[in-house]
Amino acid sequence: MKYFVVNRGDEVSQQLNERFHVLAKEYGMVLDEREPDTVLSIGGDGTMLQAFHRYKDQLDRLSFVGLHTGRLGFFADWFPEDLDYLAQVMGSETSPATIVEYPLVEIQIRTQEGTETHVALNEFTLKGVEETMVAQLNLNDETFEMFRGDGICISTPSGSTAYNKSLGGALVHPSIESIQIAEIASINNRVFRTLGSSMILPKHHHCDIFPQANKHLLLTLDHLNVQRNDVVSIRCSVATQKVRFARYRPYPFWNRVQKSFIGLDMK
Repeated sequence: MKYFVVNRGDEVSQQLNERFHVLAKEYGMVLDEREPDTVLSIGGDGTMLQAFHRYKDQLDRLSFVGLHTGRLGFFADWFPEDLDYLAQVMGSETSPATIVEYPLVEIQIRTQEGTETHVALNEFTLKGVEETMVAQLNLNDETFEMFRGDGICISTPSGSTAYNKSLGGALVHPSIESIQIAEIASINNRVFRTLGSSMILPKHHHCDIFPQANKHLLLTLDHLNVQRNDVVSIRCSVATQKVRFARYRPYPFWNRVQKSFIGLDMK
């Protein structure tokens, strides 16, 4: 099997990275940065996001594995003390991984120059920079509301546990192919009115955001961000692509949620 490792860069992650290379060689794995079969992320969720965007053009052929050395590690199945066993099962021909697929959000940004398409693992956000953001929100080509506030967050099911959760959005199981729209500090009074609640759209629906022309906006795709003032509209929908994770042992989604956010021994 061909593999590559993306690590967080701290001392612990670097040491684990070096140790894994030694073990991988023992178990017959081949280091391949260009076209790996499996990408191991050693660090936190931010490290997994970096790995995802580094290989986003190869999602149909590779899978990801996460080893947690960060603070939360929602994408990680493994911990530092598991490293030797992880290398063993990854290199084993008799213990194949179970591949699970998670939905992504597709973002089509239209400008006067054309349309560019991106995907995000966790979320896409659109925020005003110098003033309140004003944008028309359409659902399935029908006008839904005129938004005024700090911004809008569009999350995937896996991203529903991230920024979306802090905005009061729902947690969505990744088996449900959907995207979620959550408002960021919307203005609601007797003059201006938005829904004031997050919305979950199925994979055959889409939303379009039409911001005021020539306004400076901050666009983020997961951990990446850029300021733009040329956006005409943004279409958000469930991507046709999916991200693949290699599971060598069961770790159900709701167990991850319980451990990450509750963390209590209920026995």
